[in-house]
Amino acid sequence: MAHFAKISDTSQVLTVHVVNNSDMLNAEGVEDESIGQAYLEKHSNWPAQMWIQTSYNTQEGIHKLGGTPLRGNYAGPGCTWDAVNNIFYHPKPYASWVLNTTTATWHSPIGDAPELTAEQEADTENTYGYDWNEDDQSWDLVTTPVA
Repeated sequence: MAHFAKISDTSQVLTVHVVNNSDMLNAEGVEDESIGQAYLEKHSNWPAQMWIQTSYNTQEGIHKLGGTPLRGNYAGPGCTWDAVNNIFYHPKPYASWVLNTTTATWHSPIGDAPELTAEQEADTENTYGYDWNEDDQSWDLVTTPVA
């Protein structure tokens, strides 16, 4: 099965449709995105160029089965299609974050959250994690007692 994202005129993913592989074969019997797009245009009355193939197995620029990643992320409603970088990306989590177009992921302006210490990892009475603080542009350590 092949998956195609239906794209709005503002590049937002509206929905994802499944197309049988047999409905997107070219004359040589090879799967062809443009054939799938034409099939969807015929059966949905939505322009062919507004259907973009997406891979169910691609997340953060990696194909989870070891294959070739396709377009950054599997598209879903609310994602954005970036035709310039040929990627789908999820909504921006914070105003200050920056899109990495190689991995199609958002990153804080100061980098990833700090690693937990060995003591924090070994603590059986609490769990630890970091939350992004947009106002202070920092990672805040959050401690939660184990119930």
